[in-house]
Amino acid sequence: MPDYLDDLRLAHVLADAADAATMDRFKALDLKVETKPDMTPVSEADKAAEELIRGQLQRARPRDAVLGEEYGIEGSGPRRWVIDPIDGTKNYVRGVPVWATLIALMEAGEGGFEPVVGLVSAPAIGRRWWAAKGHGAFTGRSLTSATRIHVSGVGKLEDASFAYSSLSGWEEQGRLDGFLDLTRQVWRTRAYGDFWPYMMVAEGSVDICAEPELSLWDMAANAIVVTEAGGVFTGLDGRPGPHSGNAVASNGLLHDELLGYLNPRQ
Repeated sequence: MPDYLDDLRLAHVLADAADAATMDRFKALDLKVETKPDMTPVSEADKAAEELIRGQLQRARPRDAVLGEEYGIEGSGPRRWVIDPIDGTKNYVRGVPVWATLIALMEAGEGGFEPVVGLVSAPAIGRRWWAAKGHGAFTGRSLTSATRIHVSGVGKLEDASFAYSSLSGWEEQGRLDGFLDLTRQVWRTRAYGDFWPYMMVAEGSVDICAEPELSLWDMAANAIVVTEAGGVFTGLDGRPGPHSGNAVASNGLLHDELLGYLNPRQ
Protein backbone atom coordinates (compact mmCIF):
# COMPACT_ATOMS: atom_id res chain seq x y z
CA MET A 1 0.00 0.00 0.00
CA PRO A 2 1.35 3.48 -0.83
CA ASP A 3 2.42 5.38 2.26
CA TYR A 4 1.29 8.83 0.96
CA LEU A 5 3.85 10.58 3.15
CA ASP A 6 5.30 12.56 0.23
CA ASP A 7 1.79 13.77 -0.53
CA LEU A 8 1.28 14.68 3.12
CA ARG A 9 4.52 16.68 3.12
CA LEU A 10 3.30 18.49 0.00
CA ALA A 11 -0.03 19.24 1.72
CA HIS A 12 1.89 20.97 4.51
CA VAL A 13 3.78 23.08 1.97
CA LEU A 14 0.50 24.02 0.31
CA ALA A 15 -1.03 24.91 3.66
CA ASP A 16 1.94 27.06 4.64
CA ALA A 17 1.51 29.10 1.47
CA ALA A 18 -2.27 29.37 1.90
CA ASP A 19 -1.92 30.38 5.56
CA ALA A 20 0.39 33.24 4.62
CA ALA A 21 -2.04 34.47 1.97
CA THR A 22 -5.19 34.22 4.08
CA MET A 23 -3.66 35.72 7.22
CA ASP A 24 -2.33 38.64 5.20
CA ARG A 25 -5.90 39.65 4.30
CA PHE A 26 -7.66 38.60 7.54
CA LYS A 27 -9.38 41.64 9.09
CA ALA A 28 -8.21 43.84 6.20
CA LEU A 29 -10.43 46.91 5.99
CA ASP A 30 -10.37 46.81 2.18
CA LEU A 31 -11.14 43.08 1.84
CA LYS A 32 -13.35 42.51 -1.21
CA VAL A 33 -16.34 40.22 -0.65
CA GLU A 34 -18.83 39.03 -3.28
CA THR A 35 -22.00 36.93 -3.13
CA LYS A 36 -22.05 33.68 -5.11
CA PRO A 37 -25.17 32.39 -6.92
CA ASP A 38 -25.99 30.20 -3.91
CA MET A 39 -26.05 33.39 -1.79
CA THR A 40 -22.92 32.45 0.19
CA PRO A 41 -20.01 34.90 0.45
CA VAL A 42 -16.65 34.56 -1.27
CA SER A 43 -13.73 36.85 -0.55
CA GLU A 44 -10.71 37.77 -2.59
CA ALA A 45 -8.72 35.70 -0.07
CA ASP A 46 -10.71 32.53 -0.93
CA LYS A 47 -9.89 32.97 -4.59
CA ALA A 48 -6.25 33.90 -4.04
CA ALA A 49 -5.61 30.93 -1.74
CA GLU A 50 -7.16 28.45 -4.16
CA GLU A 51 -5.23 29.92 -7.09
CA LEU A 52 -2.03 29.63 -5.07
CA ILE A 53 -2.67 25.98 -4.17
CA ARG A 54 -3.63 25.10 -7.74
CA GLY A 55 -0.47 26.71 -9.08
CA GLN A 56 1.75 24.75 -6.71
CA LEU A 57 -0.06 21.50 -7.48
CA GLN A 58 0.34 22.10 -11.21
CA ARG A 59 4.09 22.27 -10.69
CA ALA A 60 4.42 19.49 -8.10
CA ARG A 61 1.70 17.04 -9.25
CA PRO A 62 0.88 17.92 -12.88
CA ARG A 63 -0.85 14.58 -13.53
CA ASP A 64 -3.27 14.90 -10.62
CA ALA A 65 -6.75 16.39 -10.93
CA VAL A 66 -7.82 19.28 -8.70
CA LEU A 67 -11.32 20.04 -7.40
CA GLY A 68 -11.78 23.33 -5.56
CA GLU A 69 -14.75 25.22 -4.19
CA GLU A 70 -14.10 28.39 -6.17
CA TYR A 71 -12.85 27.08 -9.54
CA GLY A 72 -14.33 23.60 -9.92
CA ILE A 73 -12.68 20.52 -11.39
CA GLU A 74 -9.57 20.50 -13.54
CA GLY A 75 -7.96 17.35 -14.91
CA SER A 76 -8.86 13.68 -14.54
CA GLY A 77 -7.33 10.43 -13.43
CA PRO A 78 -7.15 8.23 -10.33
CA ARG A 79 -5.78 10.95 -7.99
CA ARG A 80 -7.70 14.10 -7.14
CA TRP A 81 -6.81 16.93 -4.76
CA VAL A 82 -9.88 18.48 -3.11
CA ILE A 83 -9.51 22.03 -1.82
CA ASP A 84 -11.60 24.38 0.30
CA PRO A 85 -9.43 27.50 0.45
CA ILE A 86 -11.35 28.99 3.40
CA ASP A 87 -13.83 26.81 5.23
CA GLY A 88 -15.74 29.31 7.34
CA THR A 89 -15.78 32.28 4.96
CA LYS A 90 -18.61 33.93 6.92
CA ASN A 91 -16.38 33.89 9.99
CA TYR A 92 -13.40 35.10 7.97
CA VAL A 93 -15.16 38.15 6.55
CA ARG A 94 -16.50 39.14 9.99
CA GLY A 95 -13.14 38.81 11.73
CA VAL A 96 -14.01 35.63 13.66
CA PRO A 97 -10.81 33.52 13.80
CA VAL A 98 -12.49 30.12 13.37
CA TRP A 99 -11.80 29.26 9.72
CA ALA A 100 -9.42 26.88 7.97
CA THR A 101 -7.92 25.78 4.69
CA LEU A 102 -8.90 22.17 3.93
CA ILE A 103 -6.65 20.09 1.66
CA ALA A 104 -7.34 16.46 0.78
CA LEU A 105 -6.00 13.94 -1.68
CA MET A 106 -8.54 11.40 -2.89
CA GLU A 107 -7.66 8.25 -4.79
CA ALA A 108 -9.87 6.03 -6.93
CA GLY A 109 -10.68 2.63 -5.46
CA GLU A 110 -13.23 -0.12 -5.81
CA GLY A 111 -15.91 1.94 -4.09
CA GLY A 112 -15.06 5.22 -5.84
CA PHE A 113 -12.78 8.01 -4.67
CA GLU A 114 -11.70 7.91 -1.03
CA PRO A 115 -9.56 10.34 0.98
CA VAL A 116 -6.00 9.13 1.55
CA VAL A 117 -4.47 12.39 2.82
CA GLY A 118 -6.16 15.22 4.71
CA LEU A 119 -4.92 18.44 6.27
CA VAL A 120 -6.86 21.14 8.11
CA SER A 121 -4.99 24.37 8.84
CA ALA A 122 -6.54 27.08 11.02
CA PRO A 123 -3.82 29.75 11.26
CA ALA A 124 -5.86 32.40 13.10
CA ILE A 125 -6.21 30.06 16.09
CA GLY A 126 -2.74 28.56 15.60
CA ARG A 127 -3.92 24.98 14.98
CA ARG A 128 -3.29 22.35 12.31
CA TRP A 129 -4.44 18.72 12.02
CA TRP A 130 -3.56 16.06 9.44
CA ALA A 131 -3.72 12.39 8.55
CA ALA A 132 -2.55 9.94 5.90
CA LYS A 133 -4.13 6.57 5.24
CA GLY A 134 -2.68 3.95 7.54
CA HIS A 135 -0.52 6.41 9.48
CA GLY A 136 -2.90 7.84 12.10
CA ALA A 137 -3.99 11.42 12.78
CA PHE A 138 -1.91 14.21 14.29
CA THR A 139 -2.01 17.80 15.42
CA GLY A 140 0.83 20.27 15.77
CA ARG A 141 2.70 23.01 13.98
CA SER A 142 4.64 20.75 11.61
CA LEU A 143 5.37 17.11 10.76
CA THR A 144 8.34 17.19 13.13
CA SER A 145 6.43 18.85 15.97
CA ALA A 146 3.26 16.82 16.29
CA THR A 147 1.09 14.89 18.72
CA ARG A 148 -0.96 11.87 17.72
CA ILE A 149 -4.68 12.26 18.39
CA HIS A 150 -7.46 9.78 19.09
CA VAL A 151 -11.22 9.90 19.56
CA SER A 152 -12.84 9.65 22.99
CA GLY A 153 -14.01 6.53 24.76
CA VAL A 154 -17.40 7.95 25.80
CA GLY A 155 -19.96 5.20 25.33
CA LYS A 156 -23.24 6.74 26.52
CA LEU A 157 -25.16 9.59 24.91
CA GLU A 158 -25.97 11.08 28.29
CA ASP A 159 -22.21 11.55 28.83
CA ALA A 160 -21.54 12.88 25.30
CA SER A 161 -20.67 16.33 24.00
CA PHE A 162 -22.48 17.10 20.72
CA ALA A 163 -21.34 19.80 18.29
CA TYR A 164 -23.37 21.17 15.39
CA SER A 165 -23.46 24.17 13.06
CA SER A 166 -26.99 25.61 13.09
CA LEU A 167 -30.67 24.71 13.42
CA SER A 168 -32.07 25.92 10.09
CA GLY A 169 -30.72 23.12 7.91
CA TRP A 170 -32.18 20.43 10.13
CA GLU A 171 -35.57 22.13 10.03
CA GLU A 172 -35.49 22.45 6.23
CA GLN A 173 -34.87 18.71 5.92
CA GLY A 174 -37.60 17.69 8.34
CA ARG A 175 -35.04 16.41 10.84
CA LEU A 176 -35.43 19.09 13.53
CA ASP A 177 -37.54 17.02 15.94
CA GLY A 178 -34.96 14.25 16.08
CA PHE A 179 -32.16 16.79 16.35
CA LEU A 180 -33.81 18.48 19.33
CA ASP A 181 -34.48 15.10 20.96
CA LEU A 182 -30.78 14.36 20.62
CA THR A 183 -29.80 17.67 22.23
CA ARG A 184 -32.01 16.79 25.21
CA GLN A 185 -30.38 13.39 25.55
CA VAL A 186 -26.71 14.37 25.52
CA TRP A 187 -24.63 15.89 28.31
CA ARG A 188 -23.61 19.04 26.43
CA THR A 189 -24.22 20.86 23.14
CA ARG A 190 -22.19 23.55 21.42
CA ALA A 191 -22.60 25.15 17.97
CA TYR A 192 -18.98 25.42 16.87
CA GLY A 193 -19.61 24.90 13.15
CA ASP A 194 -17.49 24.32 10.02
CA PHE A 195 -14.30 22.22 10.33
CA TRP A 196 -13.80 22.55 14.09
CA PRO A 197 -16.28 19.96 15.45
CA TYR A 198 -14.71 17.23 13.32
CA MET A 199 -11.25 18.07 14.59
CA MET A 200 -12.54 18.03 18.17
CA VAL A 201 -14.11 14.61 17.56
CA ALA A 202 -10.72 13.44 16.27
CA GLU A 203 -9.01 14.87 19.36
CA GLY A 204 -11.55 13.37 21.75
CA SER A 205 -12.76 16.70 23.18
CA VAL A 206 -16.15 16.30 21.46
CA ASP A 207 -17.82 12.92 20.99
CA ILE A 208 -20.34 13.45 18.16
CA CYS A 209 -21.10 16.04 15.50
CA ALA A 210 -23.23 16.39 12.38
CA GLU A 211 -24.19 18.78 9.60
CA PRO A 212 -27.22 18.40 7.29
CA GLU A 213 -25.87 19.89 4.05
CA LEU A 214 -22.27 19.98 2.83
CA SER A 215 -20.11 19.74 -0.29
CA LEU A 216 -17.27 17.30 -0.91
CA TRP A 217 -14.61 19.96 -0.28
CA ASP A 218 -16.16 20.62 3.16
CA MET A 219 -15.73 16.98 4.16
CA ALA A 220 -12.87 15.18 2.41
CA ALA A 221 -10.04 16.34 4.68
CA ASN A 222 -12.17 16.10 7.82
CA ALA A 223 -13.22 12.55 6.99
CA ILE A 224 -9.76 11.00 6.94
CA VAL A 225 -8.60 12.90 10.02
CA VAL A 226 -11.59 11.53 11.96
CA THR A 227 -11.22 7.96 10.71
CA GLU A 228 -7.45 7.84 11.19
CA ALA A 229 -8.05 9.06 14.75
CA GLY A 230 -10.19 5.95 15.31
CA GLY A 231 -13.57 7.55 14.67
CA VAL A 232 -16.37 7.01 12.18
CA PHE A 233 -17.37 9.46 9.42
CA THR A 234 -20.49 8.82 7.33
CA GLY A 235 -23.40 10.58 5.72
CA LEU A 236 -26.81 10.69 7.35
CA ASP A 237 -27.57 7.64 5.20
CA GLY A 238 -24.80 5.73 6.97
CA ARG A 239 -22.59 5.57 3.89
CA PRO A 240 -18.92 5.77 4.91
CA GLY A 241 -16.89 8.70 3.66
CA PRO A 242 -17.62 12.22 2.42
CA HIS A 243 -20.00 11.48 -0.47
CA SER A 244 -23.51 11.87 0.95
CA GLY A 245 -23.93 15.65 0.87
CA ASN A 246 -24.01 15.75 4.68
CA ALA A 247 -21.90 14.43 7.51
CA VAL A 248 -22.09 12.56 10.79
CA ALA A 249 -18.89 12.00 12.77
CA SER A 250 -18.38 10.23 16.06
CA ASN A 251 -16.02 8.27 18.23
CA GLY A 252 -17.64 5.15 16.75
CA LEU A 253 -19.26 4.01 19.98
CA LEU A 254 -22.22 6.38 19.56
CA HIS A 255 -22.61 6.40 15.80
CA ASP A 256 -25.64 4.18 15.35
CA GLU A 257 -27.58 6.01 18.08
CA LEU A 258 -26.62 9.34 16.52
CA LEU A 259 -27.93 8.27 13.10
CA GLY A 260 -31.13 7.03 14.72
CA TYR A 261 -31.92 10.45 16.16
CA LEU A 262 -31.03 12.43 13.03
CA ASN A 263 -33.02 10.41 10.51
CA PRO A 264 -36.79 11.02 10.33
CA ARG A 265 -38.75 8.37 12.15
CA GLN A 266 -41.57 6.58 10.43
